[in-house]
Amino acid sequence: MNESLSSRRAFLKTTAVAAGTALATGAVSHVHAAGSDTIKVGLIGCGGRGRGAADDCTKSAPNVKLVAMGDVFEDRLKDARTKLKGILNDRFDVKDDKCFSGLDAYKQVIDSGVDLVCLCTPPGFRPPMLEYAVQKNKHIFTEKPVAVDGPGARKCLEIYEEANKKKLCIVAGTQRRHQTGYLETMKRIHDGAIGEITSGRCYWVQGPIWVYKREEKWTDLEYQLRNWYYYVWLCGDHIVEQHVHNLDVINWATQSHPVRAFGLGGRSERTGPEFGHIFDHFAIDYEYPSGMHLTSMSRQNSNRNLRSNTTEHVTGTKGACQFDRYNIRPYKGLGEAWKFGGKDNAPYVQEHTDLIEHIRTGKHINELKTVTEGTMTAILGRMAAYTGDVVEWDQALNSQENTMPSKLAWDMSLPTPSVAIPGRTKLT
Repeated sequence: MNESLSSRRAFLKTTAVAAGTALATGAVSHVHAAGSDTIKVGLIGCGGRGRGAADDCTKSAPNVKLVAMGDVFEDRLKDARTKLKGILNDRFDVKDDKCFSGLDAYKQVIDSGVDLVCLCTPPGFRPPMLEYAVQKNKHIFTEKPVAVDGPGARKCLEIYEEANKKKLCIVAGTQRRHQTGYLETMKRIHDGAIGEITSGRCYWVQGPIWVYKREEKWTDLEYQLRNWYYYVWLCGDHIVEQHVHNLDVINWATQSHPVRAFGLGGRSERTGPEFGHIFDHFAIDYEYPSGMHLTSMSRQNSNRNLRSNTTEHVTGTKGACQFDRYNIRPYKGLGEAWKFGGKDNAPYVQEHTDLIEHIRTGKHINELKTVTEGTMTAILGRMAAYTGDVVEWDQALNSQENTMPSKLAWDMSLPTPSVAIPGRTKLT
């Protein structure tokens, strides 16, 4: 018998056995993904990050194709489709009937016969999209953060457990956890290179970001969706949407999450109504279970005299480490200095490579819990700054403050919430 034909028959026999096992356990999504020559990807959220994720995902491994796309806005869907067709070439196979727009576009993408979905919408939508994808037995790449409030974070922790039961693979866009330099550095921290961690600091301070002027035809909902970064129900504030990366690194280093936070923040520059109701700067003191304190700063300000800085640093009983520079500096007499000297990878691609490998081999990976804890760390800091109070982890996680409107409709009235005032804004 021809060797390739023999191998193919053996593969099909193995797949059939796997199919029977999967059907018995209910993990039916593995059968299709493992037994198909091509992994079919659906993109939900067609902005810049979504287009980037589609490119990264489809080039991360052989035989991965984009076959479905969805966005709340038809114009953004069409623009992304045109751009991705030119970028992806033979990795692009999105037919007209696999393009969806509107508030329920995510369900249509998930139901379109895909194996894997990339969730790249504003983070306020993440919990219901994660829930629906897991209900439909889909593997998931989810951008960070995964929630904007306590109810959303609690929902994600429930979804994490359900995905584990179904052996569904979930990888998050906390790409540092897939980056060679970070992985090598973190391994040494966990092996005790700097001893017990006693303090930390992390920053994401930068200039301003985009804002779109309201068009006359836009309803309240469309205006807020197009300027989603400036509304807590969609973004969580920039400490959540952006600074979550650095906070996640500290959680990873300590293998824990904070127990409480105290901090401050406000609007020093972005004070106009076009900037919604989020802050433009935060400074948070987090306390961890060991008693370690973390100083966290995040800012979006256009003053050219202000320094930009994105970093994560920890100090221990035997030395110190700056993660973003991949170095370890022991105290005198307590070891030798180390700096990663290898070749770094492309982490935005590697996170998808790792996800595809786990799907194809039938191994299980689920990063939803760690990214939820990183997200909740940022939410905790925001709540502390908004209220001016010391806020406990359990208070924040169990908060009843659901920021998502109860039912979305294009013609709904959706006034901008008041800007938080520390000392007046109360913890819900």
